[in-house]
Amino acid sequence: MRLLFSIGAVLVAGMFAGGDVAGIAAPGLKFESPKKQPQRLAADKDAQMVDVELILAVDVSYSMDMDELAIQREGYAQAIQSKEFLQALKLGPNGRIAVTYFEWAASSDQKIIIPWRLVDGPETADAVAAEIMKTPIRRASRTSISGAINFAMPLFDEDPYRGLRRVIDISGDGPNNNGGPVTVARDAALEKGIVINGLPIMAKEPSYSTMDIDNLDHYYEDCVIGGPGSFVITIKERDKFKEAIRTKLLMEIAGRTPERPVVPVADKEPRVNCLIGEKIWSDRWGR
Repeated sequence: MRLLFSIGAVLVAGMFAGGDVAGIAAPGLKFESPKKQPQRLAADKDAQMVDVELILAVDVSYSMDMDELAIQREGYAQAIQSKEFLQALKLGPNGRIAVTYFEWAASSDQKIIIPWRLVDGPETADAVAAEIMKTPIRRASRTSISGAINFAMPLFDEDPYRGLRRVIDISGDGPNNNGGPVTVARDAALEKGIVINGLPIMAKEPSYSTMDIDNLDHYYEDCVIGGPGSFVITIKERDKFKEAIRTKLLMEIAGRTPERPVVPVADKEPRVNCLIGEKIWSDRWGR
C-alpha cells in the first residue's frame, strides 16, 4: 500500500519540511543508517566517495510552455542553493553528492547541460546553479521517458565519483510516446541497482493537442519510478513548482528505503496502461 503525504509533512533527516505543495507517493519509507547502505564497488579506488550520484533528467518537450521551462530551471537552481539543501547535505556520511543535469525530448534528443559536478557546500552549489541558469532554454518534439532513462544509465559509468546510491530524477508532463516502452527501460535500470524518482507535472488541464493524460501521477508511480525508496511528487499548481523541486531534492539526498521491496512493472498490474502515450500517438497520426 502506498503512503500519501503532503510535502509539509515530509521531514528530511528529522529537520526539514517543504511547504504544503502536493502529494508524495512512495512505498512505506524509513531512514536507514549509512552503515546499512550497500556501497557500490569503485572501479577506480582513488575515486572520491559521495552520498549519492544524482542525474536530473528534465523534460523540454513542446507540451511544456516557456514559462514552465523557465520556472523549472529556476526551481532546480534555487533548490541546490537553498539553506535546507546545504544543511541536509551535511547530514550524509560523506557530506557531498555528485550531480549531472540533462534535458530530453525524443528518444534521440538528450542534451547534457551540466556534466558531473561535485556539490559539497555553498560555493560548489552556487557554481552548479549558475551553470543551470546560463544555458538558453530550448524546446523539442516528442516525449521519450524511455530514451531519457537509457541515456542516463551509462552516465553513471562516466562519473568520476562513487556514490552510496545512484538515482535518476525524471520530471515531465506527459507519458512516453516515442522510443522503446518505458517499462523496459525502467526495469533495466532497476536491475543495475539504480533508483528512479519522478516529478509528474500536472499544472494544466489535460489537452488533446499536448497528449496529456488524466492520471499522470499514477502513470509515473506504476510505469516510471522504481528501486529502494523511490517516490513521486506531483505538481498540480504552477506556483508550487519550485517548492516541490526543493522538497524532492531534499528527499533524494536524505537517502530513504522502503519497508518492502519495490515490485518491477512486469510483476504487478498498473492502474494506467503503460503504453497509453504510444497508443494516443498511434490513434492520432497512425504511426
